[in-house]
Amino acid sequence: MSTWKTLSLQDSASPLMEQLIYFHDHTLMISIIIMILVGQMLISMLFNKFTHRFLMEGQLIETVWTILPAIVLISIALPSLRLLYILDEIHKPVITVKVIGHQWFWSYEYSNYKNLEFDSYMIPIEELSESDFRLLEVDNRMVVPFNTQIRIIVTSSDVIHSWTIPSLGVKIDATPGRLNQANFSINRTGLFFGQCSEICGANHSFMPIIIEVVTPEAFIEWMISQ
Repeated sequence: MSTWKTLSLQDSASPLMEQLIYFHDHTLMISIIIMILVGQMLISMLFNKFTHRFLMEGQLIETVWTILPAIVLISIALPSLRLLYILDEIHKPVITVKVIGHQWFWSYEYSNYKNLEFDSYMIPIEELSESDFRLLEVDNRMVVPFNTQIRIIVTSSDVIHSWTIPSLGVKIDATPGRLNQANFSINRTGLFFGQCSEICGANHSFMPIIIEVVTPEAFIEWMISQ
């Protein structure tokens, strides 16, 4: 999870987030190279005394500064399109969880193996234990197994919300009257935190999300115990 001094992206917990981080680094490196080159040219123009008052055309340099940006844009566009396809692909999900946004809490429904439904509210500050995180702990966590293809179907019962887990690279709008879906697989166990990322009203800051990722055996035991 992010802390007050975190400047970079969160550590990835899913293959999707790994690809997003790779694309971020790729694009950022190209942007830094362009910024350095342009900055060097601007500085050299400020401090040299060369003038080209009678220069009317330069076909070679015009060709170069047309082709080079096109190559740079292609080198960004192709990985972007590939990543967009990967994010939208849903391949043989094992578990489907329906997420419903409310003002101001989340509801979860497991309908694959058992009709399990529960609401997830933020735990008030006065009820937190010493090890809990302020404004992030919930009374009922979404529990899923790791290394499993999971599909989530997201909607809303009132206004637009956004179900977001940064370390998984998942951000889905919960829109009233519409079902949005996404697919992800988590490659390690643990707790992964998120919050509503769409301003949805007075208590927008108080509807956190926690995914508890466990082993498949522990997940089956949890389902049986509910």
